[in-house]
Amino acid sequence: MTTGEIAAMQRAIGEVRRCVAELRNRHGDTGPVLRMLNDVDRLSIDAADLCTVPEARHRHSGPVIAEARKVEVSDAPYDPDLWRGADDEGVGGQLRQRR
Repeated sequence: MTTGEIAAMQRAIGEVRRCVAELRNRHGDTGPVLRMLNDVDRLSIDAADLCTVPEARHRHSGPVIAEARKVEVSDAPYDPDLWRGADDEGVGGQLRQRR
């Protein structure tokens, strides 16, 4: 991100912050105003984070795809106590004691 782009982004966020401050003065701490204040804070944080990302990372043109990883699942049976008192879904509670 160029210095000019960073400056333009900071100016825009500052302008939005001023507008939301005016709304707060006019409408007080209502839900929508507080959410907008939160949104402006989030924009500032995200903009600062974006400025610290190395240039090569945000030149990537395609979607970011997470690297696939294998998760090994053991074939060993589960401890039967784990299922004590549980019903199989769709079976209708056949494991319950009948009176």
